[in-house]
Amino acid sequence: MISSPRIAVLVPCRNEAETIARVVGDFLAALPGAVVYVYDNNSTDDTVALATAAGAVVRTERRQGKGHVVRRMLADVEADCYVLVDGDATYDAASAPRMIEALLAQQLDLVNGRRLAQGAEAYRRGHQFGNRLFTSLIGYLFGHQMDDVLSGYKVFSRRFAKSFPALATGFEIEVELAVHALSLRVPMAEIEGPYVERPEGSTSKLRALPDGWRILWTISRLFRSERPLLFFSVVAALLALTSLGLSLPLFLEYARTGLVPRLPTAVLCTGIMLSALMAFTCGVILHAVTRGQREIKRLLYLQH
Repeated sequence: MISSPRIAVLVPCRNEAETIARVVGDFLAALPGAVVYVYDNNSTDDTVALATAAGAVVRTERRQGKGHVVRRMLADVEADCYVLVDGDATYDAASAPRMIEALLAQQLDLVNGRRLAQGAEAYRRGHQFGNRLFTSLIGYLFGHQMDDVLSGYKVFSRRFAKSFPALATGFEIEVELAVHALSLRVPMAEIEGPYVERPEGSTSKLRALPDGWRILWTISRLFRSERPLLFFSVVAALLALTSLGLSLPLFLEYARTGLVPRLPTAVLCTGIMLSALMAFTCGVILHAVTRGQREIKRLLYLQH
C-alpha cells in the first residue's frame, strides 16, 4: 500500500467546452492533491482554454480517436493511481475516492465504475442493450468479472497502466482494457456510481452502429489472438461439419451402388476436411505462441 499515492486524473476529450471546466473542478475538489490531465483531441471550440482556466494540465493528441489519446496518456503521465474518465460530466467525481480507496486497500489493479443511470435520458435503451450484449460476449469468451465493460470511468494501478499495450484507435479501447485485465487475471473490482445525462448543449461522440461494429470486430480480433485454440477449433468444427454434410450423399450412394458418381464433390469434401485439420493445427501452434506472449506480458506487468 502507498501512504501518499500520486493520483492522476486522465480526461480525453474533444469539443467539450460545455462540460470540461465542471469536470476538472469536480475532480480537483473530490481529489485534493491530484493532478488533472486533459488531453485535447483536435477540439474546434474553447475546450483547451476552459480546461486550462479550471486548473488542468492540458496536452494535445493530434491523431483522432479515443484509443490514440489513452495510449498517449498512459505513456506520458507518471503516477501511482490513474483515474480515467470522460470529459462529458456524466460520471460522478465523488465516486473517485471510494474507487481509489478500494484499489489501494484491496491491492487491486483495476476498479471499474459501473453506471447507475439517473434518469431515462442518461443511459438510453439502445446503449444499454449494446453494453449488455458486449459485456455478456466478453464474459463468455474471456471470463465474467465486469457487468459494465464499456464504462468510461476506471481506476487502475501503475503496473496495469504501464503494461497495457493500447492498440485500439477509438471507443473500442474499453474492450481492450477489459480483455487485458481478464487475460492477465489481475485483481479487479467494480463499484457502482451515478451516471447522469449530458448537460444541454453537449453532444455525444459515440456513433451507435459504426462504433458498435468496431467494438464487435475488436472482440473477435482479441478472441482470435488471446484464445486461438478455441477460435480455430470452432473454425475447424464448422469446416468438418460442412465436409461431412456434403459427403454424406456420396457415402450413401457408394454403399448402395459401389460407385462414386460425383467425383468433383468428393474432391471438394476432401479439401474442406484437410482445411479443417489445418485450422485445428494452426490453433494448437498459436495456442503455444500465445502462452509465451502472455508470460512476457505478465513479466512486464510485474516489473512496475
